[in-house]
Amino acid sequence: MKHYNIAVIGLGSIGCRHIFNIKRVLEERNITYSIDLFRSSRTGKEMDEEIEKIINKIYYDYENVQNYYDIIYVTNPTHLHFDTIKRFSSKTKHMFIEKPVFDRTDLSLDDLPLKEEGIYYVACPLRYTNVIEYLKNEYDLKKVYCARVICSSYLPAWRPHVDYRVTYSAIKEQGGGVSIDLIHEWDYINYLFGLPEQVLNIRGKYSNLEINSDDLSIYIGKYQKMAVEVHLDYFGREPIREIQLFTEEETIVGDLLKSEVRFLSSGRKLSFNETRNDYQLKEMAHFFNVIEGKKENDNDLRMALQTLKIAKDGTF
Repeated sequence: MKHYNIAVIGLGSIGCRHIFNIKRVLEERNITYSIDLFRSSRTGKEMDEEIEKIINKIYYDYENVQNYYDIIYVTNPTHLHFDTIKRFSSKTKHMFIEKPVFDRTDLSLDDLPLKEEGIYYVACPLRYTNVIEYLKNEYDLKKVYCARVICSSYLPAWRPHVDYRVTYSAIKEQGGGVSIDLIHEWDYINYLFGLPEQVLNIRGKYSNLEINSDDLSIYIGKYQKMAVEVHLDYFGREPIREIQLFTEEETIVGDLLKSEVRFLSSGRKLSFNETRNDYQLKEMAHFFNVIEGKKENDNDLRMALQTLKIAKDGTF
């Protein structure tokens, strides 16, 4: 019977979600597993009882770990990713790295001791939403003249019962700021249309939020036969997450919050019954398919770094 030795580095909300989804995917496939947890401090977030039941062992001292893993999940803060990959690559065959891949673009992948046969997959969960899957697989994107993408929401409402001012999103030095915090948008744009030829970007802090990171980032991306507009902000009081496609015959709205695709000219509407964990679960299943050689790694470190350069620098 197949067995995976797994480690998770960091226990934020996304790390917890991944642990539950690892459990579900592997149990559905009748694959056994063992999950160790690496934490930076004993005084951090209290562990959920259900998580505690799944975890095999908790490590606080990274230096003395002798274990070798099949997969390590890097889910600690973004500004620690590069050093974490460097430190732990010798202790694992493969890695799943949470987005954004890094907080800086002046880092060289050549400085990482990566294994030639290793899979280094960077999270890109919005690709697995029904909306993006429909647009990718069921619609002829060559018809698109222009796409308009918006992700607008109110940062203080993101994490209930947590002071937004102390989260990494609010702190530029920890990889905060809409340009890379909301990198999902550029990821699925690149997935749908490929890399742009040119990108123009305006960003800054414009609201009264008590943060030192950018709360607004606006882009225009030029392609050979189309253009893309992107609006990202932390201060929108009514959440919006949409991709709008303009063609000769239609205006199509892919609404990621309502899980709908609306055809404004014809009045047709496709509604998908989907929760956030549905597409996170699909991504986890896809990752194990990549590990098992059933699928290609469609978001490796080099691709993720290109996306980061677009989002952060407006270049690649």
